[in-house]
Amino acid sequence: MLKIDYANCLAGRVGSHGLDPDRLARGSELDKAAERLTERLDDSRGTGWERWRELPFGDMRRAHLAAVHEVADRCRGKFENLIVLGIGGSALGNIALQSALNTPTYNLLDDADRPGPRIFVIDNVDPVNFNSVLHAIEGLGGLEGTLFNVVSKSGETAETAAQFMIVRRLLESRLGDRAKEHVVAITDPEKGTMRRICDEAGYETLPVPEGVGGRFSVLSPVGLFSAAMAGIDIEALLTGAAEMDEVCSRPQLTKNPAALLATLLVELGARKGKTNHVMMPYSNQLYLMADWFRQLWAESLGKQFSTGGEEVYAGFTPVKALGATDQHSQVQLYREGPNDKVICFLEVQKFASDAEIPGGFGVPELQYLEDTTMSRLLNAEKRATEYALVESQRPNFTIRFPEINARHIGQFINLWQITTAYAGLMLGIDAFDQPAVELGKKATFGLMGREGFEKFKARVDETLGETDYIV
Repeated sequence: MLKIDYANCLAGRVGSHGLDPDRLARGSELDKAAERLTERLDDSRGTGWERWRELPFGDMRRAHLAAVHEVADRCRGKFENLIVLGIGGSALGNIALQSALNTPTYNLLDDADRPGPRIFVIDNVDPVNFNSVLHAIEGLGGLEGTLFNVVSKSGETAETAAQFMIVRRLLESRLGDRAKEHVVAITDPEKGTMRRICDEAGYETLPVPEGVGGRFSVLSPVGLFSAAMAGIDIEALLTGAAEMDEVCSRPQLTKNPAALLATLLVELGARKGKTNHVMMPYSNQLYLMADWFRQLWAESLGKQFSTGGEEVYAGFTPVKALGATDQHSQVQLYREGPNDKVICFLEVQKFASDAEIPGGFGVPELQYLEDTTMSRLLNAEKRATEYALVESQRPNFTIRFPEINARHIGQFINLWQITTAYAGLMLGIDAFDQPAVELGKKATFGLMGREGFEKFKARVDETLGETDYIV
């Protein structure tokens, strides 16, 4: 099980910039508040936009695993490449799972050494990036050897729709009636533009479950299909998530890791001005988990209005860093710049492989590195950075992975999803909507000429107009 060391967030380590540990003790005001919120989350779980809580359990788990395995088994061995088309919650979880649970050189391995097809996730409409991936597969089996996994609940997200329109035309022009064999769509099971397209074209589909928002969807077919295709143990992912759900249902604050993390971060933000939250893995495998976390934390908690309609401008700014790389680029700011951050370290106790540093070079200044390992050096650098931050009274905490595997990644994902639900209640906002995203979508529709959105183009032109302030 993951462990959280939060001593460096307490006053005993960072003085007035930390919390008094008595405020977290059994029977304290914060402990009683956490118990009430745990009851509220228990009552609301599985309803509305909180159906993601049920993904690791019961009928949802069984149905999704069966459906994903059925499609993956049919596709496995037929394709050299899998290209995921999506954006935001439809892509970030897929990318993070692949980065964490497959070797960094996965796509470079020979077919015999790879458990599945090469995986590419196109999560933007940058034309150079898009064309580069399509060009690359021409020499790697081409369209004949490529399966496209389009992920869109509605089918109307502009970026994913544009990607898919190009791919669909390519497939139809080159493969004719066989084009449909090269598409697996993950979308609404009953309604929407993508549902209609899939039904008409005969595409294979998997469901985006009702009541599961994009940023909470990685443990649904949205993330499970590409993971299964790449040989990731999706049963272990869900088992880890279920294990974390169980411990995050405990009423006592200091026994419930999600309630504790939410309390620390909200209290340090509200009372100590620590409104920037840095996630700093000391593992390249976990670096893109920080990208997934950034969307979850920013989109869920950044809200202008409370659930009661008051203007609150809630939220925290998530930042990603990589240890030890960013000791040489960001830690100067973190130690001597504004004391407005909480740093979350991710530490791995046992790496999948290690590199021994040899001895016998006869260089006295480097003798301390001889006959040790890279993992020891990396974790020493993490501990040294932790110490340096404490010396500057900068709050930080560590999430420890015994090792990186599917079970522990499932625990990590659900830890932060449940932490986000707690934090939303503590801030008094709706953690499951994203109203501020909608205006940009509508303005894009207007600028691209979509019928019915002309007024948004007019507003953009009026607001931005022409400017003389160009150098």
